Amino acid sequence: MSGHSKWSKIKHQKGDSDARKGKVFTKISKLITIAAKSGGGPDANASLRYAINQAKTSNMPADKIDRAIKKGTGELQGVKLEETMYEIFGPGGSAILVTGITDNKNRTSNEIKHLLSKNNMKLAEPGSASWAFKKTANNEWEASHQLEISEKSDKEKLERLIETLEDHDDVQAVYTNASY
Repeated sequence: MSGHSKWSKIKHQKGDSDARKGKVFTKISKLITIAAKSGGGPDANASLRYAINQAKTSNMPADKIDRAIKKGTGELQGVKLEETMYEIFGPGGSAILVTGITDNKNRTSNEIKHLLSKNNMKLAEPGSASWAFKKTANNEWEASHQLEISEKSDKEKLERLIETLEDHDDVQAVYTNASY
């Protein structure tokens, strides 16, 4: 029984939980910083208001929210963040949009290409997949043309690809027009 205790198990579970929470907070901080660049407070800036609501829903501390806003408005020095979007043709002919926020577009682009090549996919030309989507009021992409995927292997490949992309630190969201 040596080395096995209730407290040891709790310590590892808390560590895993804290790591997941930290990853979510990092993504939301980037979203707030980008939204704050547009100017105006949450009352005048719908994107900022939406990002702050996401932060509060995730129980993000107020000081982290304030710091992200100040980075976006230029009150605090920090790295320069940029929005990115990648278009992909996925399994079964599905269209996939990946939105992200990064401090280095070249690095992120190469990392996304690497993830895609590991899943036997590659980037599509700009505009070739985004036509299947429309932008909503809360600044997200919604499929305007649904595609039914019936093959089990294509469904599994798509789920694995989406999960892999969502795990990337610079990826904010992954959208697909596939329904299954």
